[in-house]
Amino acid sequence: MLKVGIVGGTGYTGVELLRLLAQHPQVELTVITSRSEAGMAVADMFPSLRGHVRLKFTAPDPQALAACDVVFFATPNGTAMQMAPALLQAGVRVIDLAADYRLRERATWEQWYGMTHASPEYLEQAVYGLPEVYRAAVREARLVANPGCYPTAVQLGWLPLLEAGLIGTAHLIADCKSGVSGAGRKAEIGTLMCEASDSFKAYGVSGHRHLPEIRQGLAGMAKGAVGLTFVPHLTPMIRGIHATLYARLKRTDVDLQALYERRYAGEPFVDVMAAGSHPETRSVRGSNICRIAVHRPQGGDTVVVLAVIDNLVKGAAGQAVHNLNIMHGLPETLGLSGIAMSP
Repeated sequence: MLKVGIVGGTGYTGVELLRLLAQHPQVELTVITSRSEAGMAVADMFPSLRGHVRLKFTAPDPQALAACDVVFFATPNGTAMQMAPALLQAGVRVIDLAADYRLRERATWEQWYGMTHASPEYLEQAVYGLPEVYRAAVREARLVANPGCYPTAVQLGWLPLLEAGLIGTAHLIADCKSGVSGAGRKAEIGTLMCEASDSFKAYGVSGHRHLPEIRQGLAGMAKGAVGLTFVPHLTPMIRGIHATLYARLKRTDVDLQALYERRYAGEPFVDVMAAGSHPETRSVRGSNICRIAVHRPQGGDTVVVLAVIDNLVKGAAGQAVHNLNIMHGLPETLGLSGIAMSP
């Protein structure tokens, strides 16, 4: 059994980790931290976990965390970079669900996150935890940077086309929508029900923090710089990411459906839907699945890719558990085989 600790167990990604790990047959939850809720039973805050999680929240204790095999950070940006080095030096494997180690260049990270990086020496050592691309590196990793939700959907959507060199990379467009849980579990006017319900808006058009992460990932796939316009939108739903991706084809004689089906044939958490399909966010709610459909409208030279995920599962906690399984040689679907909730 793997002894697992979670730093920051009170947010949406934290409780999603708890939901998944409490049912994982090879995991023993040992530590769940929260400075503000120390002493409170986890099940008192999250009644959905009654009978499954009997721990209480505790203040972060370096010794208790160092006794774990794996520690997840489900914390705001800037926390893991302070605590992870000591854990890594103690032999603990770390999976960070925030953005502290996602970008390889320190200057880029500090520009977009507005703070000095506390452990920049680990930026190059961290493995970017998108299993469909970096599975072999994740297997050997000590520190995994779990991808963001938008970056997961966008990268998986474009991956087959970029690997095959089939699209121009100077003017990629990612038009993406997210449910309000992507903003985190906090009191904020813009995500109050009365503010977000019955409305729809774009945000971060001039620059969103996920932009450099997406660019970095796409550039690796394309083996060169990419030009990307990324526009996120807030939608009046709790969970879900819908990415609509546009690119110009270099060739129109390729069977794109077959290309996608071949690339993802062995991937347990990517579902390439039948030609002409339109995936819905509700079809992945609560699951670790990314559903993808590829279109070529009117048979022209524009390709449109549709990708949907649950931002809290495949876009966060589920992907983190997938990485845990890979790191420890466990079946990749262990603890993640739940079927999406409908309705």
